Amino acid sequence: MKFVPNIISVFRICLVPVFILVYFSDDTNNNLYAVLIYAIAAFSDFLDGFFARKFQVSSNVGKVLDPLGDKLMTIAVMVCITIDGLIPLWAVLLVGVKELLMGVGGLVLHKKAHADIPPSNLIGKTATVVFFLVCVTLMLYRSISNWISILLISVAIGLTFLALVSYLIKYVKIMKSMERAGNPKEISE
Repeated sequence: MKFVPNIISVFRICLVPVFILVYFSDDTNNNLYAVLIYAIAAFSDFLDGFFARKFQVSSNVGKVLDPLGDKLMTIAVMVCITIDGLIPLWAVLLVGVKELLMGVGGLVLHKKAHADIPPSNLIGKTATVVFFLVCVTLMLYRSISNWISILLISVAIGLTFLALVSYLIKYVKIMKSMERAGNPKEISE
């Protein structure tokens, strides 16, 4: 059971090109199939976390694979629905900036404070669910008006940035606690 979460994460990463191919296929049900693949990927994210917690297995590889699978699928979905004209380009760019900031913040935290990346919190989990629901809605209801799609994606992106702020606050608190603990050399490097 030790490797099950990592296998599930690799499976999710493998779903990314499958999603893209299905999304842009000529099949009349391609949107429905793409949504199903996206839902399987989302469920697999829940599943790998469940197995990791249940069997108390964690690895450095898993700490990279799990978020990598999430980020790759998120970006793939965003790029596909942007190419398809369902959302504006600025939405993808904002999500890309957010993901870049999260990645850099996690690396800085790990390098400077030798701390693990904090687990997702309620805001982050809520943002993920809302983001998933918005993307699914846009894929399934393609004829939705432009202003409604912009409103929906703006709400989803707003929540993801709220999650980013909550994680940044955690990062700052961890860095400050490291400074107070007497490790200013590690923090200031």
